[in-house]
Amino acid sequence: QVQLVESGGGLVQAGGSLRLSCAASGRAFSTYAMGWFRQAPGKERELVAAVSWDATNTHYADSVKGRFTISRDNAKKAVYLQMGNLKPEDTAVYYCAATDHMDYEGLGYEYDNWGQGTQVTVSS
Repeated sequence: QVQLVESGGGLVQAGGSLRLSCAASGRAFSTYAMGWFRQAPGKERELVAAVSWDATNTHYADSVKGRFTISRDNAKKAVYLQMGNLKPEDTAVYYCAATDHMDYEGLGYEYDNWGQGTQVTVSS
């Protein structure tokens, strides 16, 4: 098990940037694939970005490609989401998640460790 705490959310104008951080505690953080999800009001939770356990592979939702960057620092037990050119439709609660279920690229599926979430609001 790994415990996750997100930070860095807030209110930003359209076109602006934010950097979300996720601090992990527990053992063997470097063996987990990590992801950032978001859930907007009335919508299902969706995967925004994912990074493999060793940071060699990443995956992005089409809606954020070219605007968001996921990264991780295994020594600091942290994962980050740099968000740029934010749009009102990016408004959501953002969740950090971890899993030890991984595909052949080391990217995760069936995430089973979740943070509490951090609110991101983008004004037009």
